[in-house]
Amino acid sequence: MTKPTDKTKPAGLSLLFADDERSLQELMKLELPRLGHQVTVCPDGETAVAAIEKNAYDCIIVDLDMPGLTGIEVISRLREISPQTEAVVLTGKSTTESAIAAVKYGAFDYLTKPCKLAEIDALLKRVAAKRELMKKYYALQRRLDRIEGAPQLVGASPVMERVQKLIQRVAPTDSTVLILGETGTGKELVARAVHNHSTRADMPFVAINCGALPENLIESELFGHAKGAFTGADEHRIGLFEVANGGTIFLDEIGELPKAMQAKLLRVLESREIRRVGENRTLTIDVRVVCATHRDLSDMVSAGEFREDLMYRINTFEIHLPALRERLEDIPQLATHLLKRFRPKGAAADQTFTEDAIRALQAHVWPGNVRELANVIEHATILGDAGPITADCLPAHFTRRQLTTSARSRGPMTLRDMEMDAIHEALERHQGNKPKAADELGISLKTLYNKLNQVAELREVA
Repeated sequence: MTKPTDKTKPAGLSLLFADDERSLQELMKLELPRLGHQVTVCPDGETAVAAIEKNAYDCIIVDLDMPGLTGIEVISRLREISPQTEAVVLTGKSTTESAIAAVKYGAFDYLTKPCKLAEIDALLKRVAAKRELMKKYYALQRRLDRIEGAPQLVGASPVMERVQKLIQRVAPTDSTVLILGETGTGKELVARAVHNHSTRADMPFVAINCGALPENLIESELFGHAKGAFTGADEHRIGLFEVANGGTIFLDEIGELPKAMQAKLLRVLESREIRRVGENRTLTIDVRVVCATHRDLSDMVSAGEFREDLMYRINTFEIHLPALRERLEDIPQLATHLLKRFRPKGAAADQTFTEDAIRALQAHVWPGNVRELANVIEHATILGDAGPITADCLPAHFTRRQLTTSARSRGPMTLRDMEMDAIHEALERHQGNKPKAADELGISLKTLYNKLNQVAELREVA
């Protein structure tokens, strides 16, 4: 073996090296620490398993052909004892097929003897990069949990009770789940609930917005790529399916996935194997897949925009998440839950909403669903300071609607009342976007502002 020429050392790893060749054992005892790693050297598979049972390792490097337990048997025991530890296999040229089989059993990669020390160094840098990525992921998740609290579904309405029951039934299985619902209803929360109540709860949950991925990089993002696979691929990259190995991957807005990627995703779901861009060998993965969309996949299939076979493959178990307007009775509980998240410093722990504020919230159509409600509550906490949240703390269009409703209750609706109802409904549909609302109503933006100002003047007089 020749020494690596790259002077950049990877982050130190805790390694176990198992091989029955004494000369190789001595070499690894000497060279792996020089590369910045701590190493335990074992002469056979039984000794390696005993060491794994007593100590935690970042990565093990095992020879496939050892007396007693083979390398594949050691990896199999490793998956039971420490599933997050990476495994690398060493093999002779005559047993390359066995090495590929070991990768399918969950090994990170393999090296063919005789290999250069530079090759081991480069591979261990990839292992270190993956583990660093996972550390950042877990740290970010813990930070989000501290800031926002552990994500949870809120609501006791009959439609939400049904959603909770469906989650409890499907979570313990490994079935693929399809979550349907309008934008902003909380589909990712349902996906997280499925993960958190499953046997995979201690493993990664990786969420991907398929509509936000650049089309030319989707395959690389999902499955990873080899160095030099395409222009700009300056290093090996771990794909998100590989990051999620052992856990759950959430494919949000699956309906936005291009047709070419739909075919590749179908192959992954059926074979449970991925292939990094630029590589020929496949890697076996153990990932639970949860998908979501706000679109009607059946209509997309009819229009030729979505593969029918993929639709049936991801729709093993369906959960429909209702729109907020279908569960208005949950608004007081939801608003209180969101208030705890956005409550300013110094506000009373028992800060709450007044009755007029709750009435205004429940009278709203909520085109943006829970996401829109969260924005409204954050707005209200700013205006409410540390006191109770009143209707006056809500965005302006809420109080304008109350004025119109009050006028309607006093007698027959005037032409102005009907006109303002149409304006308010257009604003709600476009989540307050005035240019879009004016365009829909067929009036100029200036006319829209004039009519809104007229209502504001009426409110001041009232």
